[in-house]
Amino acid sequence: MSVLLIAGSPSEHSRSSNLLSGVARRLHEQVDDRRLRVERLQIRDLSPQALLLADWGNPSVVRAIEQVAHARALVVATPVYKAAYSGVLKVFLDLLPQTALKGKVVLPIATGGSPHHMLALDYALRPVLQSLGARHILPGVYASDSQIPKDANGEYQPGEEIQTRLDDAVSILLHEGLRWPVTPVFAPVPFAQAQYSV
Repeated sequence: MSVLLIAGSPSEHSRSSNLLSGVARRLHEQVDDRRLRVERLQIRDLSPQALLLADWGNPSVVRAIEQVAHARALVVATPVYKAAYSGVLKVFLDLLPQTALKGKVVLPIATGGSPHHMLALDYALRPVLQSLGARHILPGVYASDSQIPKDANGEYQPGEEIQTRLDDAVSILLHEGLRWPVTPVFAPVPFAQAQYSV
């Protein structure tokens, strides 16, 4: 079983890519790598000419489409520009076959300049994911720039609220989306050993 993390930012270092790395870290912490393969696709690394000219035969595009086809679940991260997801992500999604996401679980993640762009997940990205046949689109995670400030070293550091929401999102992805078994906190107690009072 595999999860594909799709980075839809045109920048190498971005808040949305930082959140995607947080998802990857949580997946690795919760699931053995031998049971769940986590791959990453940076759309910015694909051939720009192939993307813009819809060159399905370009090797980088062929590999990317194959990665989508083989994944059981996708986490799609994008910055929000002008109330919509990034143009880089748009041209890639346009290259996918109409049923590319059929039977797949998708977790959308977005970052934007202010809370006012939060609805871009529901009104811009979600309809496109649905049109590609996604089986289950999980509740998305949106973070504004102020919720992912830079630390003293100039690295993006999500605040506590966003960290908690990423924890919840990964848990939902694993246990509701992928039906991953929940690890019991306590060992089961046989009924014969149960003590009770009336």
